[in-house]
Amino acid sequence: MPELAEVAYYLNRWESGLGHRVLRVHAHPRSRLYRQTPAAAFESGLKGSTYKEARSHGKNMLFGFSGGLWMGAHLGMTGELIAEPPDFTPGKHDHLVLFTKPAALVFRDPRMFGALRLEESGDGPPPWWTELPPEILSPDFTVKLVTEALTRHGRSPLKALLLHQDWFPGIGNWMADEALWQLRLHPALPAGKADAAALRKVLRSITKRSLETIGKDWTDPPATWLFRHRWKAGGHCPRCGTELSRGTLRGRTACWCPVCQAEPTA
Repeated sequence: MPELAEVAYYLNRWESGLGHRVLRVHAHPRSRLYRQTPAAAFESGLKGSTYKEARSHGKNMLFGFSGGLWMGAHLGMTGELIAEPPDFTPGKHDHLVLFTKPAALVFRDPRMFGALRLEESGDGPPPWWTELPPEILSPDFTVKLVTEALTRHGRSPLKALLLHQDWFPGIGNWMADEALWQLRLHPALPAGKADAAALRKVLRSITKRSLETIGKDWTDPPATWLFRHRWKAGGHCPRCGTELSRGTLRGRTACWCPVCQAEPTA
């Protein structure tokens, strides 16, 4: 599933349409992406509007249009945003296409785990957006907030807690694994035993560098990170050379170094 850096990258792929009028809208009427707003509402609402702005927050996206219209989007597991030529013909998995003069802005999702919603909010972003938790790089993502998360979920495996979007928006499997590896913490460590200040610091560092690489042009983070070694079985720890371990915690996969991230004792 795309994490915050991947989401930022896809958001920027629609940049060519900014400031342009939506000439035509293709919204697949039987797509499961339209769980909260009917596909027809996208066609009638967005046609003729101007695409004015785009924002990301963790794994969420928000697109602003003239007339106080806001489109929320979530990529799910396989969703992506693509800019195609203006004469583009939508394919089977192209669930929403906004046709502008310079480009066709496409939301593509083969497995349809993503989501789209449209609403009017003339005073600014809709309430669900403004109520999202503080982003990792926000000043409001404080040591106090991280301490509260670790305390409330003290018995939860730390890896599982890091995937909790109400506390750590945008953090997914690879970013959580990276943070734990950099901190030399085992994924199964009870969250209450982690140091809040150290965890906040490494999460902000990983987020910042990921946005500068993946989020900017899809390039990889540093070779010294776990990132480049965790994807396939047989990978080795870039720190000590030990073969990486893999397992499942509360239904989510985890990758770690059995030497650098020793299993917690009772």
